[in-house]
Amino acid sequence: MALDELRAGIDRADQELSAAFVRRMEIAARIAAYKRENGLPVLDQRREDAVAARMAAGCDARLAPYMERLYRTLFALSREYQQSLLARTGLIGHPLGHSCSPQLHSLYGDTGYQLWDITPDELPYFMQKRDFALANVTIPYKQAVLPDCDTLSDTARRIGSVNTLICRDGRVHGDNTDAYGFAALARRTGVDFSQGKTLILGSGGTSRTARYVVESAGGEAVIVSRTGENNYQNLSRHADARWIVNATPVGMYPNVDGCLLNLSDFPALSGVLDVVYNPLRTPLIQQAQALKIPAMGGLYMLCAQAARARELLTGTLPDADAAYQALLRQRLGVALIGMPGAGKSTLARRLAQLLPLELHDTDDEIAQSAGQTIPDLFKAQGEAAFRALESQAVAQAGSQGGRVIAAGGGAALREDNRRHLRQNCLVVWVQRDLQSLPLAGRPISQSCPSLQALYDQRAHLYAACADITISNKGSIEDCAREIAARYQAAVTAAPPAASAP
Repeated sequence: MALDELRAGIDRADQELSAAFVRRMEIAARIAAYKRENGLPVLDQRREDAVAARMAAGCDARLAPYMERLYRTLFALSREYQQSLLARTGLIGHPLGHSCSPQLHSLYGDTGYQLWDITPDELPYFMQKRDFALANVTIPYKQAVLPDCDTLSDTARRIGSVNTLICRDGRVHGDNTDAYGFAALARRTGVDFSQGKTLILGSGGTSRTARYVVESAGGEAVIVSRTGENNYQNLSRHADARWIVNATPVGMYPNVDGCLLNLSDFPALSGVLDVVYNPLRTPLIQQAQALKIPAMGGLYMLCAQAARARELLTGTLPDADAAYQALLRQRLGVALIGMPGAGKSTLARRLAQLLPLELHDTDDEIAQSAGQTIPDLFKAQGEAAFRALESQAVAQAGSQGGRVIAAGGGAALREDNRRHLRQNCLVVWVQRDLQSLPLAGRPISQSCPSLQALYDQRAHLYAACADITISNKGSIEDCAREIAARYQAAVTAAPPAASAP
């Protein structure tokens, strides 16, 4: 028999094993529900021993030890799955409408993770009841839960802030996995806090966590607040800062336009970290990238701290890198910019199928909301009215993430549009030979002295906005596939390392 035939037989057996495994775990889930209803423990060691011995005795003697090991592994997986179903896990805070923690923890195998949006008046009851196995803690309760913890990790005690609660046998242990996550974010971005001064924007709980990590690495941390000794009016004294960390909610959705600093004032700057993860690129991160300074938002920190929290519960550290890539794939979109007629709308439709992501064509949405075509809108209300509607459409489309956006040819003219397109999207400048650009139905192209003049006015703005540039000279299919490949590379690539000291 040929090797390919033997491998085909293995493939068929694997498919049968896979189907059987799924059936077995589905039954394990039903058993978990029964045990929860009847107060029974997950582990029944005598039954596991008996089943493993019976299955080993029922097969060829040469395979018996392997069969026993197989069933020991199956039992361990079943127990882990049942424990994840039985344990109450979730996030406490107020408000929690923006949280993506359930999606994140599901990537770590916890499909029952919940959002517990509780008011300050409800917090004492929640902590007294202790009806949870794991509770992550966010604003505004990271300090409020401290008195209700029976034990604290050294990290939580030194920071004075808790973001993870583990409850076992009625006793609550408080830990701070934000410190673990923030340190992981710094390593991933190539930030070495031991080299030079770090400005930490903000004075709340996250700021204390960042300071702990910086000082634990042997670095100098300077806390910046609105009214403190070091504030936003006197930062010229710290122009030698090597690293900047935003530990405030400034720039976070839905108030995505805020930024506390002009990074050009810090000529020694080598890296920027922002704990905000929604949007993916805050104005601070965009500013750093425009200056070619290594920078990263808080999504990786979120994934790493959740992985550490999961380890505290289960004893196993899940893969934060894999979770980060999966979440990034859900949240990162693609925005197509370029001259009118460059093929953005057609490309966007095909690209939305390839990735796949939700499609948004800003010109189509403007026409639909206005109840008239773009040329008619220009005639009736003028370009200024159109640009105002365009900015609204771009802001809405760019705020959600996970979309393919076909932006109008003039969308990149406004700075706020460029910022809104970049916040959750890989921005692609689609280029096409000027002589190939159609004019019909394009008021600006028809009214300008020449397409070359229009291109010369806009090219530097397209370049400033774009992450990558693609030439649409061949087929739409080839161009769309090239963009899709560049998108996949962006999702899986590690960020550039910070420059050496």
